[in-house]
Amino acid sequence: MRLEDIRSLAKIMDDADLASLEVSEGGLRVKLEKKQPVPPPVPAVISAGAVAPPAAAPVASAAASVAEQPKEHYKEIKSPMVGVFYTSPSPESEPYVKVGSTVKKGDVICIIEAMKLLNEINADQDGEIAEVCVENGQVVEYGQTLFKLR
Repeated sequence: MRLEDIRSLAKIMDDADLASLEVSEGGLRVKLEKKQPVPPPVPAVISAGAVAPPAAAPVASAAASVAEQPKEHYKEIKSPMVGVFYTSPSPESEPYVKVGSTVKKGDVICIIEAMKLLNEINADQDGEIAEVCVENGQVVEYGQTLFKLR
């Protein structure tokens, strides 16, 4: 089989919109395959409330109220890996921590499932849980804030 013959087969593949083509001639076998395009990544789901821009008047009043109140500083516990966040070891179990729970450095606070492995995540500092920033079963990214501590 000559190079011109292989080019003709490739043109036939393109014209017929084929993903692969295999031809045998005598003792020679030629198989042609197209690379399939990689689909674009799926965008993260954003709640409708986060997408809608706030009205101009409430923003001004919200900024004024924030200026009046002292801003509370939180310590953050961030995800050490990408995976699925779980608040408890099983669906029937109580969550490791809730808002108001006191944690000490080293306490298990959640589980992140990555590559079918359940990884216990420990508190890296002492404090009181002020906010749980992700929902049970949500996919989390590396460095994403999981909890805010007072």
